[in-house]
Amino acid sequence: MKVLVYSAKKFEIPYLENANNRKHKLTFIEDTLSSETAMKAVGYEGISIFSADDASDLVLEKLKDFNIKFISLRSVGYDNVNLKTASRLNIKVANVPAYSPNAVAEHAVALLLALNRKLILANQRVKQFNFDLDNLTGIDLNDKTVGIIGTGRIGFVMAKIMHGFGCKLIGHDIEVNNELVEKYNMQYLPLKDLCKEADIISLHVPLNTETHYLIDDSLIEQMKEGVIIINTARGAVLKTEDVINGLKNGKIGALGIDVYEKEKSIFFKDHSYDFPKDDMLIKLNAIPNVLITGHQAFLTDEALTNIAETTIYNLTCWDEDRETENELTNAKKLSSHLS
Repeated sequence: MKVLVYSAKKFEIPYLENANNRKHKLTFIEDTLSSETAMKAVGYEGISIFSADDASDLVLEKLKDFNIKFISLRSVGYDNVNLKTASRLNIKVANVPAYSPNAVAEHAVALLLALNRKLILANQRVKQFNFDLDNLTGIDLNDKTVGIIGTGRIGFVMAKIMHGFGCKLIGHDIEVNNELVEKYNMQYLPLKDLCKEADIISLHVPLNTETHYLIDDSLIEQMKEGVIIINTARGAVLKTEDVINGLKNGKIGALGIDVYEKEKSIFFKDHSYDFPKDDMLIKLNAIPNVLITGHQAFLTDEALTNIAETTIYNLTCWDEDRETENELTNAKKLSSHLS
């Protein structure tokens, strides 16, 4: 199958080539998929896209006109794809449902530890041979209450790690994970109650109509003074403007994010010489108790290997006229995604 790989990054191309092993004719381009770049897919049967690519109605209509039949996502999330439209146009879409829960959960913990123990500030001082300890005080994680919003694959690993630190675990999800309850004594609570009790809140939910701006002023008001919030899920799960206000008034003690609600035109590119004109991001960057990474939680050797292998597997299934269990546009899965 001839496949155009949009948003191809230098770090991932060797993994995709290795997994492909010449099964498909892959062409890599740095361009993100948009209504303007959709025409580049002319002559291809399938495309592969990443989280910043736009597969909305208009783009999908164009791809259909260009005879694109398959879209293989290199991500878990699929909020950038209109699955209902893809299904109507008979374009098959599949994702990578579980490339490495460990990678993302471990990154969330790294953000937490770096913020809590002021590692960035401490390192900056030491680089200047300043070994003063003022303003570097953190807290013991042992015995603290960690609220995990979203207890799927990644949230499960996060809970397991935080249990190892001796934390009390509380969770919120539409489904109770009995293994977390039995093994790690997690207590499931309504969202407002979780916010009232948690010293640390870690987000691991997909972005949909229910979770868009899930964390806003009304929930922040319910939180403990000085709460630490970690988000490695999707940027728009946080209402950034409200979170900035919470940081300014001290309600939020620290914020660690690997995602940002307006990251689409910013992340994955070097803006060193062309600063983004994004007031909220500039404000966040200026707050000392905020730690931002550029959507790199997935960036481990193991995760990149799994992403590449699953991406190629999905394409191979379609090429051989077989179903892939990762397809999002079959009738049964589509119904569950849209319900």
